[in-house]
Amino acid sequence: MTPKRDEVDQTRRLREQLAVLRREAEHNESILRRAQAREIRLLQAGSMVALFNEIVDGLRESHGLEAVTLVLLDPDNEIRHLAMGEKFDPEGRPEVMFVDSLIGMAPQFATLYRSWLGPYIGADHRLLFPAVDELASLAMLPLRRKDRLLGSLNMGSVDDRRFTRHHGTDFLDHLANVTAVCLENAINRARLFRSGITDVLTGWNNRRYLQSRLAEELARAQRMDTPLACLLIDVDHFKRVNDRYGHLAGDEVLREIADRVEGEVRASDVAARYGGEEFALLLPETRARDAVGLADRIRQAVSRTPILLDGGARVAATVSIGISSVAPPAGVIDLKSLGEQLIAEADVQLYRAKNSGRDSVCWEGG
Repeated sequence: MTPKRDEVDQTRRLREQLAVLRREAEHNESILRRAQAREIRLLQAGSMVALFNEIVDGLRESHGLEAVTLVLLDPDNEIRHLAMGEKFDPEGRPEVMFVDSLIGMAPQFATLYRSWLGPYIGADHRLLFPAVDELASLAMLPLRRKDRLLGSLNMGSVDDRRFTRHHGTDFLDHLANVTAVCLENAINRARLFRSGITDVLTGWNNRRYLQSRLAEELARAQRMDTPLACLLIDVDHFKRVNDRYGHLAGDEVLREIADRVEGEVRASDVAARYGGEEFALLLPETRARDAVGLADRIRQAVSRTPILLDGGARVAATVSIGISSVAPPAGVIDLKSLGEQLIAEADVQLYRAKNSGRDSVCWEGG
């Protein structure tokens, strides 16, 4: 081969190598752009529910995966309740799981500090992907913040070469860090919001929350052409409890009454501490006369047994309950005024119950 031919071949090989490097660089740049866009979407999620959707659906679609799940450590059910307060439906989103412990979900969690990549083994990993079969490889990303484990982000693929022990984990570790930061921020935002609508003493929602939900429930009742009932519950002779046993004992009584009332209400009902010794319930799809049975069960649950105070004293407590209801007509626009009328009518009926001897239930028809 002549020197000139050698130079031509060498030039050709260099051009081919440059073309390969250029394609690899463009491919890596494309991956980086998609990853950055995905991280921005995670960081911009405005609520816990939106973040769950971005983690599960967004990562699955952007990375072309068959399965993505999020397992959150939640031994006190706090995160689950915060999410449900944002209208999160656990049954409708099985990819998000709340667990007491990660131990038992997969053997790798016993010593998992960085992303783990490897083959999918049904006996070991089925709990991480309960709704997906025939996976071949997976990645488990521990979500940590300040040495505290929040949970795990899990990715599954039908390609046995997608996640292997020979792959680097720097990119996945970075994704896990970003996801952990977003989760922590979303949980803290939900806690802050919850603190503004929660009564500290009883753990119930407060009056501010009730007013917000009242507008929502009236709008829903109007759309569905169904009634909405309201119960106002007042503790009888509560001032006597404070005067005789002190305000701390009064707080004990209110907490116990709230627990007894909560034991009778439905999951769909809206319960709130209305103020002082008053509680309020909103009952969707319920007329006033149909709410009487629930009100009477609440009254009996409170009065059935005395309340045992920490000091050993027993306090006999009763409640009076007023009931009202409304079925918002289709043409009504001023739902705020309608809500005020609903509360005012329940208050009128509560006044009747007080005047009729207390420990009773009153409504407009009875």
